[in-house]
Amino acid sequence: MGQGGVGIRRRLALGTAVLTVAGLLAVAVPQEAQAAAAACPGRKARTLPFATGSVLVYKRGGYVCAVTVPNKPGTKRQMSVSVQARGGRPVVDAGRFAYRAGPVTVHAGKRCVRVKGTVSGRSAGSGWILC
Repeated sequence: MGQGGVGIRRRLALGTAVLTVAGLLAVAVPQEAQAAAAACPGRKARTLPFATGSVLVYKRGGYVCAVTVPNKPGTKRQMSVSVQARGGRPVVDAGRFAYRAGPVTVHAGKRCVRVKGTVSGRSAGSGWILC
């Protein structure tokens, strides 16, 4: 083969490598979001979306678990999540996180719970739910 064949093969190899890396990056972010959601056992009972993220609420037996996830994971920012069973104190996880705040779990039994989450100053709260 002449010089033209080697150049074409190099360009094809480079193009394939670029597409492979782009595909891996596109798949990595949803897996991080799934890993954040998998932190709580049970069935998803509620999703509380807000401008910069969502609070995911799970229930299993008499326990309620919550996680706050940002819309754009990967960059550390101020986040928090709290769950409070009626008549009890809130359980809170707050700090600078890249992928999630929480999980936090309370034993609610048959009591209502209140859930709140924040990402970068924006928040969502539930009021009393899961009564």
